[in-house]
Amino acid sequence: MNASAAAAMAETETGKLMNESLVGMDAPEHTRLRRLVNRAFTARNMETRRPRIAQRVSDLLDEMEAMPQPVDVLEHFALPLPIQVICELIGVPQEDQSTFAGWSNAMLGDWQRALEKEAATVSLLKYFGELIEVKRSAPGDDLMSELIKVSDDHDTLSEREIAATCIGLLSAGYETTANQISMFLLTLLRHPEQLEALRDDPDGIPRAVEELLRFVPLTVTGGMVPRLTTGEVELQDGKSLPPGVLVLPVVAAANRDPEVFEDPERLDLTRATNPHLAFGSGIHHCLGAQLARIELQEALRGILARMPELRLGVPESELRLKPASIIRGLETLPIVW
Repeated sequence: MNASAAAAMAETETGKLMNESLVGMDAPEHTRLRRLVNRAFTARNMETRRPRIAQRVSDLLDEMEAMPQPVDVLEHFALPLPIQVICELIGVPQEDQSTFAGWSNAMLGDWQRALEKEAATVSLLKYFGELIEVKRSAPGDDLMSELIKVSDDHDTLSEREIAATCIGLLSAGYETTANQISMFLLTLLRHPEQLEALRDDPDGIPRAVEELLRFVPLTVTGGMVPRLTTGEVELQDGKSLPPGVLVLPVVAAANRDPEVFEDPERLDLTRATNPHLAFGSGIHHCLGAQLARIELQEALRGILARMPELRLGVPESELRLKPASIIRGLETLPIVW
């Protein structure tokens, strides 16, 4: 994207929302907002959600087992699971979740469809503006209600910030996890010996998820969100970057650094030491990392237990990655079992 295009993007609602979200903010605004949201995403709070997530996994697999095979595991499992989980956490009513998913798809989908992205952003902002009023009158046990209470009691958050925070969490907590579930399954099917070993040792699933997070790139570029240096940045090799430089951290390359990982090009689900950067690092370390881990662990646990003969339902040559998408994911993943 050239400078003029970037400037034009910044003036759209989509661009403004990006800058107003936790992903786009810098300190001190980022510190203030993250401190408020962090309380909902502690490891302890996320663990309390594991039984509910496991039940959702089981319910979705029940529905899949009643369908004629092959079944698209992306459409009927990988996509509905995280949207149900993140909407429940934020406080989006169940009847609105399918519409919500459509807006999220448009926001993170084909980057060439700028008008669709902008329309989705405007719809989400309008929706959350209305939902804030509903929650203010009838609060629930959810993140949005908590943010509204904090804002009303201490005047620390604007309604726009509440909406931007919730939209950011939706975007980060839905498409990423959904696509990683399907890409993890495809990766395991490409390594049948490791898939079999994991099926025989379900206690190894948390460690396997960490290795899959390291091994499977999340984005098409392999990078994370571009960052602009605001001052001189010293690098480990003695070099430095001046202020005003756009930097794209290529996390996929870091996750296969031979100085950090032994035999980094090999998938090893028993890898004991795994300091991967799949969730980023520093102040922008993924807020929902623990939630994503639980969803990925329970998704694999459920599928491996319920579908012992899992295999592709079509030749792999027929699978296609989604075109022009930020997040690396498949269009469909038909399976049989």
